[in-house]
Amino acid sequence: MAVKVTKAEKKVSYDKKLCKLLDTYQQILIVGADNVGSNQLQMIRKGLRGDSIVLMGKNTMMKRSIRIHAEKTGNNAFLALIECLVGNVGLIFTKGDLKEVSDEVSKYKVGAPARVGLVAPIDVVVPPGNTGLDPSQTSFFQVLNIPTKINKGTVEIITPVEIIKKGEKVGSSESALLSKLLIKPFSYGLIVQSVYDNGSVFSPEVLELTDNDLVARFAAGLTNVVGLSMILDYPTLAAIPHMFINSYKNVLSFAIATEYSFPQAEKVKEFLKNPSKFAVAAPVAAAPSAKAKAAPAKEEKKEEPEEDEDDFAGGLFD
Repeated sequence: MAVKVTKAEKKVSYDKKLCKLLDTYQQILIVGADNVGSNQLQMIRKGLRGDSIVLMGKNTMMKRSIRIHAEKTGNNAFLALIECLVGNVGLIFTKGDLKEVSDEVSKYKVGAPARVGLVAPIDVVVPPGNTGLDPSQTSFFQVLNIPTKINKGTVEIITPVEIIKKGEKVGSSESALLSKLLIKPFSYGLIVQSVYDNGSVFSPEVLELTDNDLVARFAAGLTNVVGLSMILDYPTLAAIPHMFINSYKNVLSFAIATEYSFPQAEKVKEFLKNPSKFAVAAPVAAAPSAKAKAAPAKEEKKEEPEEDEDDFAGGLFD
């Protein structure tokens, strides 16, 4: 005969399990579990088996265990988890890559019908087309102000219609219509709400950042530092190259406007005194391109039949 475990013994066992996981794993995903069934949760556990463990439980019990464990170990970093334990949530302890684990969790979503009283997580739109319902069912569409017509003995929706908006509760008419149309507009699964990593808690959006995003954010911050340094005339490692360039421009402008000179300014003054050098420099730069154009012409002439006139023309090009 199996020994019946009391509630007190279950709480002690749960507390030991949670404390052991806290000591073993440094990375935790706090996930919302609204409308997630036991079968679906079992599938998620199987999918994460290997380097991750899913732990569900009452928030009060988890908070109490975490608080007592933090006092015993002196590791107050665990206390950051307490603020995240709000609503129907669970913990996923992992040693794997947080982004990969989060993506794996998001795969296990199950379609669900729009039951009366549920708060819609998304907007629900009924698409146009043939519904397959007989004309006697038009009353459902009329209640929801959905334009229809009778086509070949069945009801056809003319235009797409939004019948439920995100955040609204599902009514009885909307639920009945979606059920008749065999539409399951909602999908539920574990949703990552927060991420705990070695004492730090941050938003799951951070996991979506790529190297390009980090480079772009760093460049934007560096631009702000340079701009502030330039305005305040305060030298920083990022602003010094720009300050040197601006100083050089100022000294060069002064040298051009006065008799003062230095080696770097001599060439600029020389060009300003004799602008024709700009015109001389342009053909020199264009000369290689002219030769490049002449080369194909020479090859085309060689392919023509050999005649006296062609030989004479070819001599000119040579």
